[in-house]
Amino acid sequence: MNTNELILIVEDDEAISKLLTISLFEYGYKTRYANTLALAKREYISHNPMLIILDLGLPDGDGKKLIQEVRKASKMPIIVLSARSEEKEIIAALDLGADDYVTKPFSTSELLARVRSTLRRVHHEISHEILTCKDITIDFTKKEVTLKGSLLKLTPTEYNLLRYLMQNANKVLPHRHILKEVWGVGYQNEMQYLRTYINSLRKKIEKSSTRPEYITTESSIGYRFSCNDVKGNE
Repeated sequence: MNTNELILIVEDDEAISKLLTISLFEYGYKTRYANTLALAKREYISHNPMLIILDLGLPDGDGKKLIQEVRKASKMPIIVLSARSEEKEIIAALDLGADDYVTKPFSTSELLARVRSTLRRVHHEISHEILTCKDITIDFTKKEVTLKGSLLKLTPTEYNLLRYLMQNANKVLPHRHILKEVWGVGYQNEMQYLRTYINSLRKKIEKSSTRPEYITTESSIGYRFSCNDVKGNE
């Protein structure tokens, strides 16, 4: 039971909000509900939820305004749940700081899986010296990566890229964000750099670079490091 994990549902469709409330309750999550942007702001400030599930089309404004508001003071995870499926809308929400984006109509099971993986990532964001995902272990102190116990030979850029991906496991990472964090300001449009190093990294860590298990592509948006259980040791 996740009795201390309160999730704020910001949704003006009552049927969807009820479905989410029931589904989350079955997994032990407490919930609060807001059907307007104004109420969502009050609920967020008053109850400090662990995570926000956010619709964008609210009666009194665009839900992206709440993302901006939250990001001014907090890294609280936000999963957008919206009927807006246009690439520009998805990228805009992620650029503002949303952690994930799920389009309607949606699978309840998939959304709950996204909630669980996002909360696991948050719990592991405390600085760790070592992170492990399946067969991959990264040691930040030694700057070493092992695959099935064997030392992996990575270039400095490959190491920095893998480190950033693993530290943000299960999170949708837009191309520009990765380029900025790994290569630095001014490289946000150097897509070929990113593609080249992603391909290189996949060849070294994936069983099949054409059917990747770890580094998955989010079409037209970016990449996601997929891992159901990231383990950290301090």
